[in-house]
Amino acid sequence: MTGLAILIPIALGMGGLGLLAFFWAMRSGQFDDLDGSANRILIDEDDQE
Repeated sequence: MTGLAILIPIALGMGGLGLLAFFWAMRSGQFDDLDGSANRILIDEDDQE
């Protein structure tokens, strides 16, 4: 029972940190250009001589 008293706050704290990291990524523009990154892999830079 005391193990749960320790593990539940730790799990809630880690979930909160994950949520804060997600909101930080949203504010810093990590998810702005999803299509550009997906299409960049298809461009062959060796043929543009």
